[in-house]
Amino acid sequence: MTKTGKHPNGKKESGRNMKPSSQRRRSDDYDTLHAGMHQFDDWSTSEAAEFSDNMAQAAHIWHKIVQETAQGFLDNPSLGLGHTDPFKISESFTQLASKAMANPNQIMDSQIALWQDHLNLWQSTTQRLLGHAPATAEPEARDRRFKDEAWNNSTYFDFLKRSYLINSRWIQESVASVEGLDRHTADKVNFFTRQFLDAMSPSNYFFTNPEVIRETLVSKGENMVKGMKNMLEDVMRGQGKLRISMTDENAFTLGENIAATPGKVIYENDLMQLIQYTPSTKQVYEVPLLIMPAWINKYYVLDMREENSFIRWAIGQGYTVFVMSWVNPNAELGRKSFDDYLSEGPLSALDVIEEITGSDTTNVVGYCLGGTLLSITLAYLRTHGQSARINSATYLTTMIDFSQAGDLSVFIDDEQLESLEDRMSETGYLEAQDMATTFNMLRANDLIWSFVVNNYLMGKDPFPFDLLYWNSDSTRMPATMHSFYLRNMYQKNLLIVPGGLELLDTPINITKIQTPSYILSTIDDHISPWKSTYAATQIYDGDITFTLAQSGHIAGVISPPGKKKYGFWTNKKLPARPQQWLEDATFKQDSWWLHWHQWQAQKSGDKVKARKLGSARYKPIEKAPGSYAKVRV
Repeated sequence: MTKTGKHPNGKKESGRNMKPSSQRRRSDDYDTLHAGMHQFDDWSTSEAAEFSDNMAQAAHIWHKIVQETAQGFLDNPSLGLGHTDPFKISESFTQLASKAMANPNQIMDSQIALWQDHLNLWQSTTQRLLGHAPATAEPEARDRRFKDEAWNNSTYFDFLKRSYLINSRWIQESVASVEGLDRHTADKVNFFTRQFLDAMSPSNYFFTNPEVIRETLVSKGENMVKGMKNMLEDVMRGQGKLRISMTDENAFTLGENIAATPGKVIYENDLMQLIQYTPSTKQVYEVPLLIMPAWINKYYVLDMREENSFIRWAIGQGYTVFVMSWVNPNAELGRKSFDDYLSEGPLSALDVIEEITGSDTTNVVGYCLGGTLLSITLAYLRTHGQSARINSATYLTTMIDFSQAGDLSVFIDDEQLESLEDRMSETGYLEAQDMATTFNMLRANDLIWSFVVNNYLMGKDPFPFDLLYWNSDSTRMPATMHSFYLRNMYQKNLLIVPGGLELLDTPINITKIQTPSYILSTIDDHISPWKSTYAATQIYDGDITFTLAQSGHIAGVISPPGKKKYGFWTNKKLPARPQQWLEDATFKQDSWWLHWHQWQAQKSGDKVKARKLGSARYKPIEKAPGSYAKVRV
């Protein structure tokens, strides 16, 4: 045993060796708070010198970080003072303060409640110091910030945790209770209040994170040197902006161990490459399958590693699979409009697929924004008497009614859109990192602060994870298209208005869509909230199957059979209220892929001989995943 009461390998003593509660409390606090001081006593001169040297190195690298950041501001003025409030939140919080001050009684009641909570905290902490062990405050089950045992075992760190949770709850409740704010302003202040509170968590800082303190003492400061090196690399990669690494980007290579399903690019235009995949069965369904992903990030979210590739799995079920791989646009494509995405996207893809396969109809899967475009395509084809060109439609985590768009709606108001459009006008597109930052803010603890702690404070390399590699592979947005999308769908919600949008000189009316539809939503979706996506069941006119999977926007979709990690709910009835649908639904602990396959197979015709790639007119251009997918910014 070491002096800290731990085994030399770092494991804790088993329960049979536990001391009485009062002694155990003092021992735990001693281990957590004071063991480091005794480690200092035990260090040799060389070990103390090593610690001192590492701290000096870390300080030197920090100086370089400051220099790189300052140079980034000089090289790119858009990072500077002109954009100190890019989300236009100052006015919203000014309104909040004004409305709050109009009700002093509510402020007083709230203060009294806070004082009472802190009084209870001091009382329980005092009891613990006297040898009692009252129950500690627990964060939400999915909150992984306080997973280290010291947050419970140490009176000091338990006090920090509980104090933070009390203050966070009080601030959020105080902000939410202010009356007189319009809905958008209220949503905005609530969202950015959560961002502030997430940032202020004691788990994010060196001196208030027991795991970081322990690692610093054990490694004699090597974690700080490695952490500062990681931060410097991220700042340099972001050209003066901190671009946090979420995964080991050297662990994956497109076409080798990710996005590696065999296939060929058989057509391309300015906006997309069309990939046809090599069949793996001797016979295939007569009706081909087109997958239409969002143009935010890359298509290969559906073609990760071999064991979790939806595309590879679908091929194995006997589908002739085509996938649209959208371009990562540059300034030359900045004027591409939503009309262009419709014309050069699904309409062009359908022409090519029909010629190659000889099938006059295609089953189409649309993911997220790709599903929104799918609904527009169906409405367009119906107006022109061509509905039969799409035999069935599958929508994966797709919104068409944007009235309850969740936290993303806080970024959509005139001020923010005008600011965004000004920035896009300088380059012709929205920077990929800007879009990525927005999405990461929706889950800041998981997608921002956990990596700050792991990469910079603990000095660890990010874990190689295919989904996070894909998540970091962001794409730019053409200015014209993106502005149209945000203003007409998110802000004005015109897609659900019959004739509210006109694309390619055609009024769009999605309420007349009669194509059989399979709608897949995910219960923890932070981008397309499932109760918003459910609205489509009350809008489309055709036969509809609605399925709700566990987990979120990505993990809930990428849920291959066999693992049984996430299940799904089904319910043939489609009541107006989504909560009623869920209450009456049946849960199955299996992959929704199997349920979808049963539905899709019935709409895919007879089996025919497996098809060759391309045709005399559309000859293979290059191997999948194609050059468009490989452009990384």
